[in-house]
Amino acid sequence: MKTVSEERELLRLVSRLDTNALADVYDTHSPGIYRYAMRLLGDTCLAEDCVAETFARFLKSLQERRGPSDHLQAYLYRIAHNWIVDLYRNNEKIVELDDAIRSDSDLPEEEAAKQIRQKQIRRAIRKLTPDQQKVILLKYLESWSNEEVARLLKKPVGAVKSIQHRALRSLHKLLDERVDHE
Repeated sequence: MKTVSEERELLRLVSRLDTNALADVYDTHSPGIYRYAMRLLGDTCLAEDCVAETFARFLKSLQERRGPSDHLQAYLYRIAHNWIVDLYRNNEKIVELDDAIRSDSDLPEEEAAKQIRQKQIRRAIRKLTPDQQKVILLKYLESWSNEEVARLLKKPVGAVKSIQHRALRSLHKLLDERVDHE
């Protein structure tokens, strides 16, 4: 993680569209954004599209002199999350490639059960509020601290903890309901 002064210098260079700085930003943040998108979308092609669109929007904001002045990581994840939300709004039924390509009978029993559980968890996460989704994914899957999540959400750390608590309670309830109905 970069120090505050290192990040400021990087942002200064990025705002000037310095190609080395832009490459550094991409190399540093694209793997995490890909993992974040993959966990929400469950589709490699869509996750790759999310990364590409995130950095295209970032570059456009820099060209329009609207780029971030601080908290670069939070800025990029906000772009990615907004792209994912837009995708779901515009495509209420996203066809999962796994379903189109192969059936569960083609997989070993354990792998099939794991994939079914992952789909259930993704569906449950999608039912959470946008803030709850961000908190769960960033805290538990990306290992962000409460402070980092608070910067992204532009909320106090206490609010992040409260969102996390409500999100976990909701997830537990949603997943329990799912088991009861099966």
